Amino acid sequence: MSTPHKSTVIGAAPEGARDRDSAARAVQEMFSAIAPRYDLLNHVLSFNIDRWWWWRTARAFAEILSSPDAQVLDLCCGTGDMAFALRRQAGDSRGRIFGLDFSHPMLVRALTKSNGASPQWIEADALTLPFADASFDLVTSAFGFRNLADYDSGLREIVRVLKPGGELGILECAEPNGVIGKLYGVYFRRVLPAIGGAISGVKSAYSYLPASVGRFPRPPELTTRMRAAGFSRAEWTPYTFGTAGLFRGKK
Repeated sequence: MSTPHKSTVIGAAPEGARDRDSAARAVQEMFSAIAPRYDLLNHVLSFNIDRWWWWRTARAFAEILSSPDAQVLDLCCGTGDMAFALRRQAGDSRGRIFGLDFSHPMLVRALTKSNGASPQWIEADALTLPFADASFDLVTSAFGFRNLADYDSGLREIVRVLKPGGELGILECAEPNGVIGKLYGVYFRRVLPAIGGAISGVKSAYSYLPASVGRFPRPPELTTRMRAAGFSRAEWTPYTFGTAGLFRGKK
């Protein structure tokens, strides 16, 4: 089911996008449009496995999150589920957790779900983060990094805001191999877009999803890009038969 992939891919390319700026605008408009049904569709289309993926990712960084001085940033946070998983894992720790996204409707929903409590929500572009160098101990992104208009710029910006020794966790969809991959491909490329489009009323967003996963760098390539951006360690751990996985790096 895998599509040919070239290392020349710069970033996300929604239909009609001509360059980095138009790609970013298209992604922003797309996710703002589906914000009202975003949570429901995530749970329905993943059969609720997404909740386990967030929990497992947060648990992978339990040591950092337990620090009372931890500064944590969740990029492309959407309605906040990854940030909430990080907050739950942190428990009574006084560390600060920020969720950042450039879709205002998504952040409005995140704020409503948090009811004014932590995390803190910030509206900004992940490619131009409004933070000083070496600000964070941990940066995460769950199913949002592949929507950046420039993957390498995104990685370099993450390296910039991480403290020396800080870590990165990118949770992303993936395309498994073998028989499971073929079966998953039918669901992912045919069934999922039909259901997602019908429930959200935005068909383009759910046809974009499998296309964006298909062009996203495979694990060996993205880990190579991570090292080139400044990570001393870069690895990938598959989740659920390889339908998703965690890219982990250390500055």
